[in-house]
Amino acid sequence: MSPTHAIIVGVGPVSPDEVVAVARHDARVELSDEGLAKIEESRRIIDALARDSRPHYGVSTGFGALATTHIPPGLRVQLQRGVVRSHAASSGPEVEREVVRAMMLLRLSTLATGRTGIQAATASAYAAMLSAGITPVVGEYGSLGCSGDLAPLAHCALALTGEGQVRDARGELREAADALSEAGIAPIALQEKEGLALINGTDGMLACWYWPSPTFAGCSPRRTSRRR
Repeated sequence: MSPTHAIIVGVGPVSPDEVVAVARHDARVELSDEGLAKIEESRRIIDALARDSRPHYGVSTGFGALATTHIPPGLRVQLQRGVVRSHAASSGPEVEREVVRAMMLLRLSTLATGRTGIQAATASAYAAMLSAGITPVVGEYGSLGCSGDLAPLAHCALALTGEGQVRDARGELREAADALSEAGIAPIALQEKEGLALINGTDGMLACWYWPSPTFAGCSPRRTSRRR
């Protein structure tokens, strides 16, 4: 049964009990006023960098080897969506629902610190997905790069944009766009820096390994977030 109270995600860390409440017992998720204020504050910084004539990594440039490549404003939404699409490349059996939900909550907790440059609308939509029981499909195998759990988090970000597959609150396999529409959640058009903010972290490893196995069942060394 879903807890009657919502888990409030703000600038401080979430507790293990709060993660369990959301991941296993489908507690609703809300962002604190302080967290939203911090998110909006950091977004203003990113917007200013986007208007700057000087290049800024991941904002007005490409990534990695393309760090010196200028990306014009008209292509930046395409770039952010592209980095999510290209990294959503896992395969194999699905990662357990509660592990994916824990990973999402932990990523949202990082976003709520106001240090990633995400839009408030993006963080709010992420919280709404959790509250609606929409869980992106993440495969056990495959990871990319050395910046954390890029593939698992990319699948979550992809669903946020209305692409890919998810499990709804009933456990039915759905297209993300249909599940979001049914829940009244508008797909997010990622802006400068947001693709990086959504996929660059180690939340999958933390979801699998931070708590003892009786709390989070089914984690194994095969998990996407453990393979390199």
